[in-house]
Amino acid sequence: MKLTKLSLAMASLIGAGFATNALALDLYVDTKTQQLFAEPGPGRTKLGSFEKVEDQAAQKAEIEKIKEDLALKSNAIKSLDEHVNDPSEGKLHINEKGIKFESKDGNFDMAINGRMQVDAQMNVQNANTTTGVSPTSSDQLADGSNIRRARLGVEGSFYKDYEYKFEYDFSRGNGTVAAGITDAYLNWKGYSNLGVKIGSFKEPFSLEEATSNRWITFIERNMAVNSFSDNPNAYKTGLGLTWSEPRWTAAGALMTEPVGGGWAYSTSKATSTGGLAGQGNGNNNRNNGSGDMGWEITGRVTGLPWFEDKNKFLHIGASGSERFMPNNLGGGDNRMAYTAAVNSNVDRSNVLNTSTIALGSTLTRMGAESAFIYGPFSAQAEYIQTDISNSSNAANAQYVNGATLQGYYGYMSYFLTGESRAYKAKTGAFDRLKPNRNFDMKGGLGAWEIAAGYDYLNLNSKGINGGEASTAKFGVNWYPHSHFKVMANYIHVLDVQQSAALGFNNRGKAWDGGNLDMFEMRGQVDF
Repeated sequence: MKLTKLSLAMASLIGAGFATNALALDLYVDTKTQQLFAEPGPGRTKLGSFEKVEDQAAQKAEIEKIKEDLALKSNAIKSLDEHVNDPSEGKLHINEKGIKFESKDGNFDMAINGRMQVDAQMNVQNANTTTGVSPTSSDQLADGSNIRRARLGVEGSFYKDYEYKFEYDFSRGNGTVAAGITDAYLNWKGYSNLGVKIGSFKEPFSLEEATSNRWITFIERNMAVNSFSDNPNAYKTGLGLTWSEPRWTAAGALMTEPVGGGWAYSTSKATSTGGLAGQGNGNNNRNNGSGDMGWEITGRVTGLPWFEDKNKFLHIGASGSERFMPNNLGGGDNRMAYTAAVNSNVDRSNVLNTSTIALGSTLTRMGAESAFIYGPFSAQAEYIQTDISNSSNAANAQYVNGATLQGYYGYMSYFLTGESRAYKAKTGAFDRLKPNRNFDMKGGLGAWEIAAGYDYLNLNSKGINGGEASTAKFGVNWYPHSHFKVMANYIHVLDVQQSAALGFNNRGKAWDGGNLDMFEMRGQVDF
């Protein structure tokens, strides 16, 4: 048998004696002829066992060399194992969740996220010509396309108990760099289901607001949600607490004005001489003597009173907040107004507008929400009300006390390809949809959804003449992949009523009575 290096190495570990005996030769001598033999026989006497000295020395040297090689390999393996277990070393994931880096011990991770929404709007009928007001080009909604949102951010965790997120939207601005900031917070989740969040984050209010704009059914949020939460900027700075259970959630926050303000705010303030000077809205410290910040306390609770499985359940919830705007908030025209477009996505002109609300006002919001999911069918509805009261009058602002603004919406949707809307119990909101089969050239259709809804908003009450509008809308959504979405909406404005006393422009008068029809599209990608 031919001896290999491995067998020699094993022999050396068993014992040198085994190797010596295996290489020894027994010799025998014939007592009559004096001949030598390697085998015993008649008349033969054993002389003894003999070894070839030079071969034995070479074999021992080779065995020693093999031992040295094994020792080196053992050290290399040990070093590699220590390298792998080093917490400073990590790995990179590129999958359907995006680009994520995490350490081997799980103490650190970071993901890059982003989204882009490219919108287009074509107005089939863009003004009412029956009201006696001759519409000009400035009185009409414009056709066109734009980048509705373009966001890039990072999020992750460190030492497992701390989460962070920073996101910037390049399509926002409103005159300040800070206006592009959406999320910028630190969240501690070290105790069971409790979360403690500080920084800039979305206020806990409304089901449709809590649902990311990536997962909403129609291209634009409904008018009441936009007017009472999104336009004033749902991302505010403060301290928040959350508690989540499998069947219910609770969230509350103490917040100040949003980073960068929002569309509902003016962008200038009065000077000491009565003129207007450029003033970037939304500076958290309100410098240049622009006044103190407003504060609000907000809360939301949700529950699943009926839950059969993740595709069959009933969601209900309620939100509430109270916000106080001090008399010296911003000064001059730098105050807040409730505004709304009629579900338009490119020309989002404020068809409804309360004009500026009186300083010193207390704004109390209340909301009720529900959603029913039964396989591919879903229905969702919300009612939101804002009560306004104030302690004193203010120049150039409407004096209101006990005014109530309100709005509601409802819609139904159905997945033709059998999917069901994804729900995230931790936040009490809807989440990313994953098609049963992605689109491909081998028969994969992706996911197809159809939807129809009604939307109503009334911004008229007492001294406030913001207008009233209602719309009907129809939508088709295609999800070729979980990270791609194509949307098409047809919006018919059922009615628009503006007060003759409004006076902030003539556009509302040109639209009075309705007769606006829009076709909208969106292409979306996110990671």
